[in-house]
Amino acid sequence: MTAEHLTTPAPQADAAPVQRTVEVVGARPVDAYVELRLAAPEIAERAQPGQFVAFAVGGETSGLLLRRSIAISTAEDGVVTVVVSAAGPGSTWLTQRRVGDTVDVVGPLGRPFPAPPASARALLVGGGYGAAALVGLAAQLKAAGHEVAAVAGAAAADRLCSVQELTGLVDTLAVTTDDGSSGRRGLVTLAVDELLPDCGVVYACGPMRMLQAVADAATARGIPSYVAVEESMACGIGVCMTCVLPVVGEDGQTRLSRSCTEGPVFGGDRVRFDDVGTLPWDVVGADAMGVTRP
Repeated sequence: MTAEHLTTPAPQADAAPVQRTVEVVGARPVDAYVELRLAAPEIAERAQPGQFVAFAVGGETSGLLLRRSIAISTAEDGVVTVVVSAAGPGSTWLTQRRVGDTVDVVGPLGRPFPAPPASARALLVGGGYGAAALVGLAAQLKAAGHEVAAVAGAAAADRLCSVQELTGLVDTLAVTTDDGSSGRRGLVTLAVDELLPDCGVVYACGPMRMLQAVADAATARGIPSYVAVEESMACGIGVCMTCVLPVVGEDGQTRLSRSCTEGPVFGGDRVRFDDVGTLPWDVVGADAMGVTRP
């Protein structure tokens, strides 16, 4: 972490979320993932890039009580698009939805990506299906007149996501895979390090280790970065506290911030990535919980 932080917290959403039963109007496999398109005009009207929706999963008689939170890819013309990875019973159930099915969804939730500095060239970095969360942002930035570069990376070609969509939106797109099955062999940081010098702001979504590497690279160059974290958000509304992570506030103090309400977008130089999953001794309130300085 730097002594003087480069970023400010992401803005609050402009409108309250809504809960609706909506129809699936599109469902298609996209390599290892499934893209769902939902007829959800009220959510689409309110949604901003960086926000997410939370699905009830398993059907009316299911024992799966917790919702599944999925990043919004695009929200336009009354339709919300998400990309789902079948990681467990709930998300697998979602990937099995077909056109004409209905789903119970709440959204939009969370804080969106903040606007870039005026005239800044933006760099978007997506890991795996995290790239889907950057499609709407890319379109928004281009519409506002910004030059946009993007990096999409994954372990292998079938784990890449939204490459075609980003290709049609950004000025420069680099693709990397760990095994070299598509694009360049290696991590996203290979391309990030090359593109960063010409950029004035960085936005990223993907696995936590990738977010840390991208944020560290941006901070080292004095470039503000904003990361949409992939912490598990069981309730989506800040009640269950399962998605907390240590974030440094504007006052310099660290607090356990809820990804679903204070995030999922945070300043990249404010997240204490090395302490995620722990209770640092200097977190506000740690002393009351009996945590002492080592």
